[in-house]
Amino acid sequence: MSRPLVISDCDEVLLHMIAPYGAWLGETQGITFRMDTHNFVDAMRWVDTGEPVEPTEIWRLLNQFFETEMHRQYPIAGAVEAMQALSRVADVVILTNVGDSHQARRTAQLAGHGLNVKVYTNLGPKGPALQRIVEEYRPTRAAFIDDIAHHHNSVAEVAPEVIRLHFCGEPELAPMITCAHAAGHAHARIDDWASALPWLLARLEGESE
Repeated sequence: MSRPLVISDCDEVLLHMIAPYGAWLGETQGITFRMDTHNFVDAMRWVDTGEPVEPTEIWRLLNQFFETEMHRQYPIAGAVEAMQALSRVADVVILTNVGDSHQARRTAQLAGHGLNVKVYTNLGPKGPALQRIVEEYRPTRAAFIDDIAHHHNSVAEVAPEVIRLHFCGEPELAPMITCAHAAGHAHARIDDWASALPWLLARLEGESE
């Protein structure tokens, strides 16, 4: 029998990413990482010269982090408990924007934190990938959780019936990002799990619209 479905992002929703990434860059790569604006590219500069890191090098380093440094990531406060609570009333899957080669590592990483969930990888806007997942599960209701506004826009375009929660659990990043709720692409913006969990449960159980 069909159940509700929760489709959640991982980085900055379940696990901190930019904080351990920035620490690794400083410790091993000679790069400072400061999110002074919403632009991820401008955040990375060479310590020796102060010059921005080249875009090709940024993506190489990010890929290297996911290949060798995932163990540095740690849970957002309340995230594991929230996913476990949601799994009692819904199917929970992860839709994460990392390459397919990282799927097994991401699955093992989450399992190591107590989350035994199916992981879907994706590159680019998440709307089409989410639509395929919804078609696979055919849930009674579905909710999408992500920290990036344009993914909410993408989902809203292809699956407007999906409940959309904009969530960013990283305090360094949260003030810098575009708000999908303010833009009209998410149903709410909540950045802590103590508040987000009851909001989601109410909507998945049909108690609130």
